[in-house]
Amino acid sequence: MSLKSHLRPGALAAPESGIVSLVNYARNKPGLIPLWVGEGDMPTPAFIAQAATQSLAAGETFYTWQRGLPELRQALATYTQNLYGFAQTPDRFFVTGSGMHAIHTVVTALAGQCDELVYIGPLWPNFAAAANLSQAQAIEVLLDQQDGAWHLDLDRLKAAISPRTKAIFVNTPNNPTGWTADVETLRGILDIAREAGVFIIADEIYSRFYYAGGRAPSFHDVMTVDDAVIFVNSFSKNWAMTGWRVGWIEAPAEFGDLIENLVQYSTSGVAAFMQRAATAALEEGEVFLKSQIERATKARAIFCEALLATNRVQLAMPSGAFYAFFAIDGVQNARAAAMRIVDEANVGLAPGGAFGNSAPNYMRACFHRRLDEVEEAADRLTGWIRRAL
Repeated sequence: MSLKSHLRPGALAAPESGIVSLVNYARNKPGLIPLWVGEGDMPTPAFIAQAATQSLAAGETFYTWQRGLPELRQALATYTQNLYGFAQTPDRFFVTGSGMHAIHTVVTALAGQCDELVYIGPLWPNFAAAANLSQAQAIEVLLDQQDGAWHLDLDRLKAAISPRTKAIFVNTPNNPTGWTADVETLRGILDIAREAGVFIIADEIYSRFYYAGGRAPSFHDVMTVDDAVIFVNSFSKNWAMTGWRVGWIEAPAEFGDLIENLVQYSTSGVAAFMQRAATAALEEGEVFLKSQIERATKARAIFCEALLATNRVQLAMPSGAFYAFFAIDGVQNARAAAMRIVDEANVGLAPGGAFGNSAPNYMRACFHRRLDEVEEAADRLTGWIRRAL
């Protein structure tokens, strides 16, 4: 009998990442332009890395605060207050070992066997996997694409709520589509949650990458302090810190003991030197962040306009995040096409099936890279579309 037969079925059923499988296929291919993973190509800036180095040199290598260093929690409160324009206190903020850890922690707190978590898709697959690992059922409500943009049908969302629903997960700006909920849509989602008595888990990790200017609309703009809204976020995207694995939760202060316990029994806290780096990112990183957004804005135009010019691509111009989510006329199996594109155009894309079963003919490209690489990738891809199909 195989040893695997003794493992929990829910763990065995955890799906392989459709992105990782493609990356493994072509990881060392010479000259390939990798647009498949959700990160930019810039390393963490020196002022952030130096904060970690200084912390290590000072001997900060011991166990630390489970909720996060007080200095980092204060910096999170100040950052959020400056971004949304109303007072915040550090007792609402909790440091986690990545945005994914934040999601796992919140899902563990809210849902278990026989519970349901509703989410808006297509979506980065890790949320549904986290729900399933907690033995909850993830229920997808799909966005519609109309008039060159993505839209959420609020009636469809409301209909998906059942007596077993514990929360609605909302990622806006959205990965992979770039859909960004406007204030009225956020208010509508909040009204549905209030009426049903369920939580909102708000993933606003891409809120600064918003192409209409400023920041994306947020549940902070429509909620009251008493609303059941929990935010999950990460340092990964804004400050080029994907490999650091530091995130945070913003939640009612009364959840503090619960979240602290869940952190204790999962990671026992984030290393102090990493938290010093995260504090530097918040306090000194605004100029760097704005330069990232400026570059992504230019890259979006280069890549998306090139694809649209072929007249053979369905693409809603992303309002936020830094992805193009598109379908190529004649492509029914995006994974097979992505393999061909690797082999024949030397560009790495993420197949739509990695984001659920609803978009098997779509592909995602992360255009948050050096502009000359983005232009070259667009040339290779549009050339492949014209030649191969």
